[in-house]
Amino acid sequence: MPPKIRAIIFGLASLAQLAAFQWAQAQEGEAAVGQQPESNGFVAILFSGGVVGFAILLLLLALSVTAAYLVFDHLMTIRRSELMPPGLDHTVRELLVQGRVAEAEKACREQPSFLSFVLLHALAEIEGGWSDMEKALEDATAEQAARLFRKIEYLSVIGNIAPMVGLLGTVTGMIFAFQSVASTQGAAGAGDLAEGIYQALVTTVGGLIVAIPSLGAFAIFRSRVDQFVAEAAYLALHVFSPLKRRSSKRKMSSAVSPPPPPQEAP
Repeated sequence: MPPKIRAIIFGLASLAQLAAFQWAQAQEGEAAVGQQPESNGFVAILFSGGVVGFAILLLLLALSVTAAYLVFDHLMTIRRSELMPPGLDHTVRELLVQGRVAEAEKACREQPSFLSFVLLHALAEIEGGWSDMEKALEDATAEQAARLFRKIEYLSVIGNIAPMVGLLGTVTGMIFAFQSVASTQGAAGAGDLAEGIYQALVTTVGGLIVAIPSLGAFAIFRSRVDQFVAEAAYLALHVFSPLKRRSSKRKMSSAVSPPPPPQEAP
């Protein structure tokens, strides 16, 4: 996991511990003076599940902040201009047509990106012929595509974990609700039971609120990665098409043997 994400999660976890401690102190103070906390408002909804529910909501908040950071980071990095710098393919192609391989490698190194990584791997095998270069292109493209997919996989993980965290809060809340009914020997009415279930379902809503945008963003970025990988592979083949034609001409000329010279009559 990237260091920035770990720092965000650590900070939110510390904030959760502090908030839970302050909430517990506030509850003790209200119980000491015989006051009841207000039962309406957004803050009341956050604290309606007790300490466990509040901790789960803070965990969901940490997941949502992490997902928002990942979405912003992917929007800035998974772009056509970042993965395929404009003009790089034309520059490298012209240099290769002129036989200036060293300058083509230099142009790729000056603009590090998905496309330049693929081109450099193919240029490293230029002495082996087109077959070796084509294999290098395929390997480099597959490696970079896997790297991009691993990068966006965190959104899928968050989208799958968040509903489970919300469900955990719901289950624990319902356990507490039925426990209160059992402890009162059934004296608690349907209203008390409904209130406990309502408090438990708050975490489920929080989990879904985090999961739905995360999975939607993951699907969008996965489509973008597929599109950009295909475009980069096409541009790489276009860059090396002159070398491919030269290799094909050499093979054809070597395959066609010249006819034997006519013999002079004695």
